[in-house]
Amino acid sequence: MAAATIAALLPIAASAAAPKGVWTNPRKTVRVQFQPCGDAICGKVIAATPQAEADAQRGGGAPLVGAMLFQDFRQNETGLWNGSVLVPDLGQTITGTIRQVDANTLVGEGCVFANIGCRTQTWTRVK
Repeated sequence: MAAATIAALLPIAASAAAPKGVWTNPRKTVRVQFQPCGDAICGKVIAATPQAEADAQRGGGAPLVGAMLFQDFRQNETGLWNGSVLVPDLGQTITGTIRQVDANTLVGEGCVFANIGCRTQTWTRVK
């Protein structure tokens, strides 16, 4: 019985809603609007502190506000969202995952190269 219950819940976990809305990074220096982009989801920077903008400029990138930080995220069978993440202060785009833990918590992970230089951030819903 328990196995049948768990099996019945797996498709629900894998089809969890996309993390839409406005989210902020741990230091509350950047706000990103997650929204559908085609059959994926993307996250565009809608606000950034002057320090966050300066850090992005040092990375050689374009202005941070308006940048598509999270690109082409698609949900896999385990409920994780996989896509590309722009790391403005490094001037690089890396592969990453996002996972919505609850209604107000989003965990993002990415690695610069083959599990080297990996970083995890917990983002919080603003609205």
